[in-house]
Amino acid sequence: MRGERLSVRDRTPPKGSRVTALPLWFEVGSLVVLTLILVADLLLVIKRPHVPSFRESTLWVVFYITLALVFAGLMFVIGDAEHGAQFLAGWLTEYSLSIDNLFVFVIIMARFAVPRKYQQEVLMVGIILALVLRGIFILLGAQLIANFSWIFYIFGAFLLYTAAQQAFGDHEAEGGDSALIRVLRRRLPITNDYDGVRLRTTIAGRRFFTPMLIVFVAIGTTDLIFALDSIPAIFGITQSPFIVFTANVFALMGLRQLYFLLGGLLERLEYLKYGIAFILAFIGVKLVFHAMHENELPFINGGEHIEWAPDISTWTSLAVILGAMAVATVASLVKANVDARRRGHTLGEEIPHFTEEAERDPDGTSVDR
Repeated sequence: MRGERLSVRDRTPPKGSRVTALPLWFEVGSLVVLTLILVADLLLVIKRPHVPSFRESTLWVVFYITLALVFAGLMFVIGDAEHGAQFLAGWLTEYSLSIDNLFVFVIIMARFAVPRKYQQEVLMVGIILALVLRGIFILLGAQLIANFSWIFYIFGAFLLYTAAQQAFGDHEAEGGDSALIRVLRRRLPITNDYDGVRLRTTIAGRRFFTPMLIVFVAIGTTDLIFALDSIPAIFGITQSPFIVFTANVFALMGLRQLYFLLGGLLERLEYLKYGIAFILAFIGVKLVFHAMHENELPFINGGEHIEWAPDISTWTSLAVILGAMAVATVASLVKANVDARRRGHTLGEEIPHFTEEAERDPDGTSVDR
């Protein structure tokens, strides 16, 4: 009877979207280990600032991807197949969004002419900001989901809107000056030249802000926008805050090295945005179906659950995410190679890895020590 209906917190969620439970020792231990790895990576940037070589970047990216896969394996063993699948689907979704985030970082670096030797520090600041913002939104999202089942309608609609923006929007516009940056330029004394990664510098006895302030504001604004996109997306795959957070951490780890590994190739992944848009749209539809299945809104179906709404499993989500990213990446590389051959070159000739060029000064001496 309707009066005997359970609240969303008391009902057993449908398969593929249930709130998962893992041993407390595993969750706490995982968070401690991940924190130590992130701190070590931060200290490496501080102690040894340099432009990483192609080989170094490759090794780090492979290391972090392997680490994520090992963690997924532990989820399968310590939890179950559903835990592992949720983490893999969540990690891949967040990784694809992080690569898209990285593309905007490339635009920001180019727009503000950030010297290559300072880009590692800027990227690390961007990653830390992304982690903090996503952590805040994860806590907020978890509380909303626990108390309001109808929030999935909003999450789903937001992701469908974001997917449309992703497919038909302009990445270049995302890297443009926001209203906040324009205000900062008008109100603050800002020099034209960088002074390392310092935010302030002294010239002729006067204190000025450096362009690095504008860069950090642009990076932070970008992180905020992508956090708003990524959290509803992964909550459409799992409602476990632990899996949501760890998937985000693993997606962001190694992003700094991936930036230097991909180099100019990132700009040639022309169809990547369509793959990401498809993933976001798919998860948006999945969230709407889930909201219909859990419906408690009195003006929809009389407040009753909509039983015909399909329940899309985690494994289906994982297959869709993998397929969309594979198709988008392969199609982009094929088109980039065809375009390069039309110009009489190979893709490798048109996109020399800029870190290799950065390793030597004009006199040929190595600067990557």
